[in-house]
Amino acid sequence: MKHIALLRAVNVGGQKVTSAELKALFAAIGFKDAVTLLNSGNVVFTSTKRTGAALETYLAAEAKKRLGLDTDFMVRSAKEWRAIVDAHPFPKEARTDPARLVVVMLTGAADKKAVAALEAANPGREVIRGHGTHLYIHYPDGQGESKLTVQLMLKHLGHRATARNWNTVLKLLALAEK
Repeated sequence: MKHIALLRAVNVGGQKVTSAELKALFAAIGFKDAVTLLNSGNVVFTSTKRTGAALETYLAAEAKKRLGLDTDFMVRSAKEWRAIVDAHPFPKEARTDPARLVVVMLTGAADKKAVAALEAANPGREVIRGHGTHLYIHYPDGQGESKLTVQLMLKHLGHRATARNWNTVLKLLALAEK
C-alpha cells in the first residue's frame, strides 16, 4: 500500500536532513521504492508490513537511531490522502491562491471543541476548518507574518503538527497515485 510520510520541523527548525539521506533511510529499513518531494521532509513509499501509528512510531525510531533525527512522522495512506484532497473546503482558494492554502497534519485527532477554541483564539484573518487528524487553513495574508502559529495550534489542539501548502499536497497525491 502506498503511503505519504511528512516529517515535522526538518530543514526549517534547525534539524537538517537531505532528500538523499531520507531515501537511504527508507531503503535501509526495507522500503525500496521511496520517492522524496522537495527538501522539506516529504516521502512517498510502499509499506505492506506496518500502517498507521505503528508505522509512524517505527519511522521516528529509525530516523532517530540512524540519522540522529528527533522528529514526528505523520503518515497517511494514498487513499487517506485522496480523501483529504477531495474533502477540502476551499475550492476557490485551491484554484486562485494555492500557496496560501495549507493542510496541517496532526499527530492525533482534534475534537470539534478544540478546533472551535483554536478558531476563537485565532488573532488574524485566517480561516480554519478542522477534520479529524488534519486542518485546512487559508492564510489570506500569507504564513510569514501570521500569528496563527504551530505553537498556538499545539496549545489548543494538544497535538504536534506539520503543514504543507496546496501545491505540495497535490504533487504528493500525484506521486502516491502514480
